[in-house]
Amino acid sequence: MAPQSSVDNPRNETQNEEKHNAEQHGGPLHFPAADELNQSKSMEQTIINAKAATEKEHNMTLMQGIRLYPKAIAWSLLISTCIAMEGYDVCLINNFYAFPQFNKKYGVYDAATASYQVPARWQAGLSNGANVGEIIGLLINGWVSERFGYRYTVIACLLCVMGFTAIFFTAQNVQALLAAEILCGIPWGVFQTLTITYASEVCPVALRGYLTTYVNFCWGLGQLIGIGVIKAMLNRTDEWAYRIPYALQWMWPPFLIVGIALAPESPWWLVRRGRLADAKKSLLRLTSTNRETDFDADETISMMVHTTALEEKITAGASYFDCFKGTDLRRTEIVCMVWAIQNLSGNAFSNYSTYFLEQAGVSSSNSYSFAMGQYAINMAGVFGAWGLMTFGIGRRSLYLYGLCGLFAMLFVMGFLGLVPASHKAEAGLATGSLMIVWALFYQLTVGTVCYSLVAEISTRRLQIKTVVLGRNLYNIVGIITSVLTPYMLNPTAWNWGNYTGFFWAGLAFLCIIYTYFRVPEPRGRTFAELDLLFERKVPARKFAKTEVDVFDETVDGSVVNQLKDGRAAEHSEKTMEEAHKAFDG
Repeated sequence: MAPQSSVDNPRNETQNEEKHNAEQHGGPLHFPAADELNQSKSMEQTIINAKAATEKEHNMTLMQGIRLYPKAIAWSLLISTCIAMEGYDVCLINNFYAFPQFNKKYGVYDAATASYQVPARWQAGLSNGANVGEIIGLLINGWVSERFGYRYTVIACLLCVMGFTAIFFTAQNVQALLAAEILCGIPWGVFQTLTITYASEVCPVALRGYLTTYVNFCWGLGQLIGIGVIKAMLNRTDEWAYRIPYALQWMWPPFLIVGIALAPESPWWLVRRGRLADAKKSLLRLTSTNRETDFDADETISMMVHTTALEEKITAGASYFDCFKGTDLRRTEIVCMVWAIQNLSGNAFSNYSTYFLEQAGVSSSNSYSFAMGQYAINMAGVFGAWGLMTFGIGRRSLYLYGLCGLFAMLFVMGFLGLVPASHKAEAGLATGSLMIVWALFYQLTVGTVCYSLVAEISTRRLQIKTVVLGRNLYNIVGIITSVLTPYMLNPTAWNWGNYTGFFWAGLAFLCIIYTYFRVPEPRGRTFAELDLLFERKVPARKFAKTEVDVFDETVDGSVVNQLKDGRAAEHSEKTMEEAHKAFDG
């Protein structure tokens, strides 16, 4: 068949006309295509909707947020409960060393004391085995949850916990116990970060601080249940004294799996995957149908799309290496230090309140009762922190002033070491009691607010990986402090006694200096506003008063339209540049 002439072919005729015009004007001319005009209008509408949603979030009160997002609150509380399992098991292993039947099964006979004891090296191994597993689980979570979604990741981890608990229940030697601790640590590491991330992404700004800090309540809940179970088993003399507590770990996963299977996925995650229709469905499942506010799901999705596009511009990629590039380096540093400060400010020392109480002559049973009281205080401290946040005290202020209070109390504990030996019992009682007060103050401030800070300071694209790095540093510091503290207190080692308080007070003072100069105030800010504040390198002390307009910042319209068309990259590790090549090809 003969080719069409330029006259018969309208496309060729248009091309010839464009070529003639280009020659007349000295260069090529660009005529906007219809799809380009539609994309421009679509982006403009997205920005208008995003502005409206941002304004509504800023004006939303706490009660309006509760009325609008009751389902999001319920789902977040359910998923956060997963962290209680870690608190439960950590409490078990650290208290089993005083169980005669546990020691007889897994320890060796000590002729000097005429009793069975788990060797010190195995105690250290078992206590830190979970930390090792958590470090592995945290690193895995940074990739798995972003690829497969939060719900499927949590369900898979709960199934793993059910299987690994069988190793605890049937362990015939201490080596099997260590394997179980490491293996269970892997899903626990996932829970440590994923629960916080989910809570921060399913709720508005007005609720973010409350739901992210609830994770700390769940940690205390697991410990309280654990210490209660141990106290109930004190009078048993058979192997079930330690097998029943391990078996009770099976009570958590079945209920959680059913609930999480029905839970909606994070709409932010779905937007990052380009699944806007699914994101809208998920958002509607998180909000109440009986709305007293002018909530618009399309506007909120547009805000998520705009924020994602803005982060595409600021952040080059979405790998672990990108956490250490550009403005994300500062955010990673702050998240890591905020979490590490929990252990650097004397938390390891405070866990030895029962040790000082026993020195004062308090019986083992009553010491466990004191421990239960301390864990209950930890949980109450979370609600106290909520109250302080409700009255308008910022995260930075709570964290900074909390460290100042902890420093003062640690200093006083150190001076109690100067009490004469003749009053050792009184000094031990005073130290143990002061440690309980320390724990309350810690939970009111540093212990609870930390979870809100790490969830808000990290960028959406890199949040999971940034929080993973921060929690890993927390675990590493925790391993070091858990090794050093017994040496400081043990009479057969360094025998510092109360003087240990001076050591932790010194570290707490350094933490105060760091917090003052480096930790910003994220309260009341949308994720996009925080992105812009970090990009403009606003000093931490000026975050609260600096005004920014995220819509003055230009974003890549192709990224916005790509998200709206549902053509996001299949893998979160791809940069948008790689995604464009893949789709255009």
